[in-house]
Amino acid sequence: MFKNKFQQKSLVQRFLFVFGLCFFLLYLGLGCMFLFWDNMPIALEYTHRMLFGGLLIVYGVFRFIRLWNQD
Repeated sequence: MFKNKFQQKSLVQRFLFVFGLCFFLLYLGLGCMFLFWDNMPIALEYTHRMLFGGLLIVYGVFRFIRLWNQD
């Protein structure tokens, strides 16, 4: 039962997993940057910054869930 779940993944699958994990962290970091950085060099209104930062975080979590549930 557990043998099939924990088999060694191929090199390509491991690379894609790490690549997806890096992009999850990138989206999470960018979202936090838009939420918490007050003097951002990009001229956006406060509400637009909050919406865009929140969307980036939600999209990052969505990508992480899809990555984790992949077979």
